[in-house]
Amino acid sequence: MKKIINTDNAPAAVGPYSQGIETNDLVFTSGQLPMIPGTTKFVEGGIKEQTRKSLENVEAVFNEAGLDLSDALKATVFLDNMDNFADFNEVYKEFFPNNPPARSCVEVSKLPLGAKVEIEMIGKKK
Repeated sequence: MKKIINTDNAPAAVGPYSQGIETNDLVFTSGQLPMIPGTTKFVEGGIKEQTRKSLENVEAVFNEAGLDLSDALKATVFLDNMDNFADFNEVYKEFFPNNPPARSCVEVSKLPLGAKVEIEMIGKKK
């Protein structure tokens, strides 16, 4: 059975999709942009600030489903410029100091609304 996850603590969807989906004991987040919840604005700053906000938004969706980031199994990361990889990683490891999830990270030509980063995750309930 599929359950839609929705929280005011993460940005509202900017298209026809759900913030997250729970099925059985798995939670899938949609790609989270560095938007400030309740607005259509990005957090101010560069890749580090945008990475932090995107991860906080992923965490908010997880929290709504009863998970935290320690429950993350897989992350998919989209960067608009792979030259930002080191700065991205610096912030990412703050959120996953031990036992980080499996991860893919790719450069894309463009992200929605001009974001520098978008992050989606899969988590598992304990």
